[in-house]
Amino acid sequence: MLDGCAHDGPGLDVTLEQLPLRGAMVLRGEPQSDERGSFWRILDVDALRELGVDPHISQVSSVTNLRRGTVRGLHYQAEPYAEAKTLWCSAGAVYDVLVDIRRDEPTYGQWCGIKLSENDAVAVHIPRGVAHGYQTLADESSLTYLISAPYHEGSARSLFWRDPHIGIEWPLEVSTISARDREAPAWPPKS
Repeated sequence: MLDGCAHDGPGLDVTLEQLPLRGAMVLRGEPQSDERGSFWRILDVDALRELGVDPHISQVSSVTNLRRGTVRGLHYQAEPYAEAKTLWCSAGAVYDVLVDIRRDEPTYGQWCGIKLSENDAVAVHIPRGVAHGYQTLADESSLTYLISAPYHEGSARSLFWRDPHIGIEWPLEVSTISARDREAPAWPPKS
């Protein structure tokens, strides 16, 4: 599912793997473990900047999902309030999905997905102009988000999570979904 190569930066104990959507990437950490437990450097701002990733953080958010099969998304903020996100699974497991809504990209309308788990030292960076959603693979699954821009309610948008034009292959039957996500507009995205 991952298409691309890994890059190690100077002094960086995180490997970057490019996803099929330009600017979207997986950050794989190298956990250090001993008798006390483990340590994982999630974000090294200077090293990421050297590798071309904008590490600006305006807010940090966390979301918890009670039931396996819950779907959230596909969410984004319209310009000029578009946001980049870096996120990881802090409890449980999720199937994370990205949809390219940048009209000038060759991957416009394409999606990719990756499994994230609390047991893996993995984060996903989602650039501006890419919608995001996920489905929980376990009860009590949580994600932590580093978000580059403040939330702007008037610019919040959604895409229909099972739009046939996008064709996302969700791994489980849906157990829970909000009315907003269930009734989100179909493709193409609203600007």
